Amino acid sequence: MISNQILQNTIDGLKEITRVDLCVLDMEGQVLASTEKQQESYGSEVASFIVSPADSQVVHGYQFFKVFDENQLEYVLLAKGASDDVYMVGKLAAFQLSSLLTAYKERFDKDNFIKNLLLDNLLLVDIYNRAKKLHIPTEVRRVVFIIESSRDRVNVALDNVRSHCGSKSKDFITAVDEKNVIVVKELAPNESYEEMIREARGMKEAAALDDEDIHVALGTIVGEIKEVSRSYKEARMALDVGRIFFGDRDIIAYSSLGIGRLIYQLPIPLCKMFIREIFDGRSPDDFDEETLVTINKFFENSLNVSETSRQLYIHRNTLVYRLDKLQKSTGLDLRVFEDAITFKIALMVVKYMKYMETLDY
Repeated sequence: MISNQILQNTIDGLKEITRVDLCVLDMEGQVLASTEKQQESYGSEVASFIVSPADSQVVHGYQFFKVFDENQLEYVLLAKGASDDVYMVGKLAAFQLSSLLTAYKERFDKDNFIKNLLLDNLLLVDIYNRAKKLHIPTEVRRVVFIIESSRDRVNVALDNVRSHCGSKSKDFITAVDEKNVIVVKELAPNESYEEMIREARGMKEAAALDDEDIHVALGTIVGEIKEVSRSYKEARMALDVGRIFFGDRDIIAYSSLGIGRLIYQLPIPLCKMFIREIFDGRSPDDFDEETLVTINKFFENSLNVSETSRQLYIHRNTLVYRLDKLQKSTGLDLRVFEDAITFKIALMVVKYMKYMETLDY
């Protein structure tokens, strides 16, 4: 459960303090970590020590110790040195390794619980029972972040985000695949979406490497642990909807998706029927570039003719002419709010259909 690198770092630190050489062995006597460069074979000695009832033993002048994880033997620790304190150092090292096993097991259990919670793999009664056993508060405000990388380097991003959140953080940080880091963040009573957007920016900066493309999405803030999976699903939807309708944003909240999240849930046949009925078989993105730029700028300026013509550097009458021409070809007058809404939705529906077509290939 504990990586060999962690074991090595631990005994290196102990040797630096005590000047006693230490070696960690598995059940077959294979060396997992050692402070000595020359590593000997201890297969037969370890085999004899394991079956003995003693927790510690002197073998060939070396101190052997058993390291347990909840009464299950995990490692054999070997202490070497001329000091009279070798036995005490070995006992302390064995205790340290046993504590590490407990800590890593608890972290593994919590990570496993959070993953199953996010994926809706737990019954309601199991959620509360396991949360109680793992000492996880159930009625705390939380929100789920998904940090999506453009590269398969989730372990690096995971470590960077953990460093950003801090070792004393109450947040749960895990990964469900090779590109996505999940953060289940616990909020203070006075924290809101404004603070969470700032937090998302910090996570993005922490996870990014070189010019890597990083996107961060967050769900809604929930008040109970059973609702965490909903916040996760919302963050997942925010990533997808953001790709379709908000390509210029690298941080997006579910609460800001607007009508996009409704269109995202429409069946494709219904979308095709809507476009066919409104435009008589044509697609709103079949118009020339000039017309599309005019339409988008008109929407950006809340249907304001004067401001749109100013930003397009054209005369007001030229803009009116373009809008009249569009009305003749589509039957929709974008200066009328209801027609403008219909056209805006149609543009979004076409974007959605094109995105779904790319997923089919």
